[in-house]
Amino acid sequence: MDRSFVSLEHTRSFVRVAERGSLSAVARELNVGQSTVSRHLQELEEAVGVPLLSRTTRRVTLTDEGSRYYENCLQILRLVEQAGDEARATRSAAAGTVRLSCTAAFGILHITRLIFAFQDRYPEIAVDLGLTDERIDLVREGVDIALRLAPLADSAMKLRALGHSHRILVANPDYLARRGTPTTPEALAGHEAIRMPNVAGSEVLILQAPDGTQHRVPFVGRFRANHGLAVREAVLAGRGIAAAHHWLVDDLMRSGRLVPLLADYTLPSVPLNMLIVPERAGIARVRLLIDELVAEISRLPGIRPTAT
Repeated sequence: MDRSFVSLEHTRSFVRVAERGSLSAVARELNVGQSTVSRHLQELEEAVGVPLLSRTTRRVTLTDEGSRYYENCLQILRLVEQAGDEARATRSAAAGTVRLSCTAAFGILHITRLIFAFQDRYPEIAVDLGLTDERIDLVREGVDIALRLAPLADSAMKLRALGHSHRILVANPDYLARRGTPTTPEALAGHEAIRMPNVAGSEVLILQAPDGTQHRVPFVGRFRANHGLAVREAVLAGRGIAAAHHWLVDDLMRSGRLVPLLADYTLPSVPLNMLIVPERAGIARVRLLIDELVAEISRLPGIRPTAT
């Protein structure tokens, strides 16, 4: 390969392999054959004249030269993308793909509708929505923005606090007719709890009384699930009492299918944060979606915006 020629296609393949550590994963992402990705890397290394990647049977890693080359390639690709944004801005139309990761139940029940409205205003912007409750490496997974319900402190990402998610105790009226309605925190100990074992501390409820007194109550039951939508279905089916995010059950409470319990007591709220890959924050379509999410999420049930 002529050393004077390194295409953007070669550069993109190299950057994604460096970030994901797998040729096969990048081939699937780019919708090309693995042999194509391998050829891009081989031709790129021939063009620059030094080995950029170290390959083993399990993983591909950067060499020292590859690490320096990777940082420069990121700058080049960022400039190319921003140049395209500026060119498109002359016809007042943002375009391209934004990759968003979101906590699963929150994404299904609320964020999808926000995306639909966003795309109605910006029909040339595609949004790839990934749903997971697991912490992911945004750069490695090619994600631009992530929404997470948890305390976060990721120094490598731009963190924007969106607010806190208010939680409430809820139950099905039929369940309460069978088992009785608890009127004190201590009365919860005699009830079936529906909880998420993947949430730290979920086996104990901490409720604060109007006078500031805290009550710690064991919260155990026969049904546990690691997904918010499964908790929603279980409490709706009358399997017990759940400590649920307001946004998870707001529609069911408004219809009377679920009722709130111990309304004078409060549960600890959960921070709602947005993580942004710094290199992507300046891209027009990413900025537009960030602004949309910030404005609209604050309107969702039980979301208390962060004071500014």
